[in-house]
Amino acid sequence: MSEAIEQVSAVLDRMGAPRALAPRLLAALGAGAAERLDADPWLLLRLPQVTVEQADFCARKHLGEGARPDDPRRLAALTAHVLRMSEARGHTAVEERQLATVVGRLGVADPAAALEAAVAEESAVVLESIDEGDEDFDFEEGGVPELPDPDRFYALPDVGHAEQRLGDQLLRLIGGNDPIMDLATATETVDEAAERGGFTVSEQTRDALVTVALRPVTVLRHGPGDAAEVARALVCMEAVATDSQVGIVVAAPTAQAAAAVNADLARVRGTGGDPASAGTGDTAAPEGTGEEERPEAPPEAEDAQGTEEVQETGESPGTGDTRGSESARKPGTPPVRAVSLAGLLAGAPVEAGLVVLCEAMSVGVRRAAELASVCADGAHLVLLADPDQAPSATPGQVVMDVAVSRTAHVAELSDPAEPGPIAELAAAVAGGEVPRVEAPGREVVRVPAASAEEAAHRVVQLVTDSIPRALEIGAEHVQVVAARGDGPAGARALNAACKERLNPGPGAHGGFDVGDRVLFTADGPGYGPGDTGYLREVDGGAVVELTGGGRVRVADPSALRPGWAVTVAAAHGGRWPAVVAVFPPEVPVSRPQVYTTLTRATRHVSLVDATGGGLETGVRENAAKERTTRLVGILREG
Repeated sequence: MSEAIEQVSAVLDRMGAPRALAPRLLAALGAGAAERLDADPWLLLRLPQVTVEQADFCARKHLGEGARPDDPRRLAALTAHVLRMSEARGHTAVEERQLATVVGRLGVADPAAALEAAVAEESAVVLESIDEGDEDFDFEEGGVPELPDPDRFYALPDVGHAEQRLGDQLLRLIGGNDPIMDLATATETVDEAAERGGFTVSEQTRDALVTVALRPVTVLRHGPGDAAEVARALVCMEAVATDSQVGIVVAAPTAQAAAAVNADLARVRGTGGDPASAGTGDTAAPEGTGEEERPEAPPEAEDAQGTEEVQETGESPGTGDTRGSESARKPGTPPVRAVSLAGLLAGAPVEAGLVVLCEAMSVGVRRAAELASVCADGAHLVLLADPDQAPSATPGQVVMDVAVSRTAHVAELSDPAEPGPIAELAAAVAGGEVPRVEAPGREVVRVPAASAEEAAHRVVQLVTDSIPRALEIGAEHVQVVAARGDGPAGARALNAACKERLNPGPGAHGGFDVGDRVLFTADGPGYGPGDTGYLREVDGGAVVELTGGGRVRVADPSALRPGWAVTVAAAHGGRWPAVVAVFPPEVPVSRPQVYTTLTRATRHVSLVDATGGGLETGVRENAAKERTTRLVGILREG
């Protein structure tokens, strides 16, 4: 045990709190954690599992008569606690009156004093936004329009400042407003790139690509079956960037998503590879094309539907490159490849004049602010997004806010080809239904289960036997996505079950063994939250091999969690060849949750359903919940 953890543990002992909280408190409070906690026991509320009642009990034991209900430390901690609960639901800010109401429900006699205490202790910031004025005001009649009172919001400092920074940086890019090409040249370049590539793009896609060339910030929408059209669009954007000599970079939120994009690009370029590893950096036949024979479905689905040092990530952000189409690139220069967002940011600043972010719905305000900040003046930023996906697991709804603000341009890709079974099911889910779909290649199977325990058994069977045997997709390319973290069929239990079958061991290295599949939950050199990989070395620090073969050294082991099974939130932004989605009984199902889960798979999805009809009900009745954010106001006021 480190000295810092021992010091925090000693403070916890004095206040009657479990020592097990020490590592998490140290991570939350940082340097001087023991001294800070000793001076302010209500800092226990930094941990989501600690309740207000528990924090008050520990404060009374630690401070004695000094623990008063109106103690400014307590008031500030309660306000920040409410803001953190709001942040966990995706909100970036809370309106002042609403925040005061919720704080008051915690037994605070003077909520206004609590809000002031939080601002004074810098655990919250105050932000103001002004609604748009009266658009119907007639200046010719004389007089002065009535200015609305500003709305006051409170936010956690890092989230509030990140959203403001994102807005400012987007406005910087929007203010550049110089086209990469004029309309005629852009249209001609797109057509020539398609002709050289031996493919066609739809008229709607061509118009969208011209918009990208003309406008500084574009939200480029696509649907669940548009992976091939997205790849064709990226090849055309590469040609635009090359011919105009501004350069291009393409990023994805995670290494596995970048690998899936590169597999799509390889198919479009005609450099295909092993179908079993689609989405892993190799290539595959397009989902639903019927271009390859498929084996029989997994047996258990027969009755179901569908009858620092080591940072060798293998990524080159390509900042400042002029990599373009096959004929326009310099001899020997490789075609553009997608990189992970973490890899791109590690090579900042980005000098390319065209910056494309795939799977943009999964990126919250913090990460989006980092990306916008490293873009060069005059760069064009493209947010490639499927708007039916859930918003990011972290605070914000960046894509939706940018589109709604009307300060950027919105365009849409369109693939006229028939959607494959996964895309067909996803589109139906977006419309509120979960129908049976024809899946001759067993791209979609539904596996009913009568209980959470049976669902867990089915999941392990699918991952370790049925999918590898019947579909020739190795277990290393199958990702379990669980609708909840706890319970017999939650991510934690499924991780334990998968490890026991796939890499049994004592967990001798902080709960892990070499060969374990891991999930990243924090940022670091070359990796970011949502990345998955395999633990390859432990001597001198953990070395993880990411999807695509790159390796990173992990200085902080607390950034790793078991990765055989992940929650839907953790899976958002990643794509895998096969996904086993599991919905246990009594799980709160929503339409965006199911849609996002389905669209994580590039070749196959097994839907293990133990909800007893709850899946259909949730998709039909529970649409997306609104989030409170400020980005729209920031962009409009800018």
